[in-house]
Amino acid sequence: MKRKALSKAQVGAKYGFRSGLEVKVAQELDALEVPYSYEQYKLKYEVPARVATYTPDYVLPNGIIIETKGRFLTADRQKHLLVKKDHPGIDIRFVFSNANTRISKQSKTTYAVWCMSHGFLFASKSIPTDWLEEAPTAARMEALKSLIPVTKKASK
Repeated sequence: MKRKALSKAQVGAKYGFRSGLEVKVAQELDALEVPYSYEQYKLKYEVPARVATYTPDYVLPNGIIIETKGRFLTADRQKHLLVKKDHPGIDIRFVFSNANTRISKQSKTTYAVWCMSHGFLFASKSIPTDWLEEAPTAARMEALKSLIPVTKKASK
């Protein structure tokens, strides 16, 4: 019975390397009698951060930011956690089409539960009147100073 040839990765694994190329280089170094170490060290490095922007749906005169969501995808949830981390004074509140929607088919967590567990206020279908009547706070108004105006859309 004829044996199937090993792939370069399989050859590498056979000799304790990750690829056939690594085996070849090791063999060259051995032939030249050059001492070396293979994967004996680690070097820490920082992946550079990507600067992103978030455009709030609505900013109320009292400093409350309203974000409306029909679907609240993983990327949206991650974004809002990062925004909250970088701007803890910003008061972002969600209005969902249905706050009882689960975050995924596999999860029992709803949009409402997610908001409660991460300290966001939320509502279903419309902005609660008490949010609109809430007085502005100095902290909320100060936090709004970090917003960068967008010139392409007019405010009402």
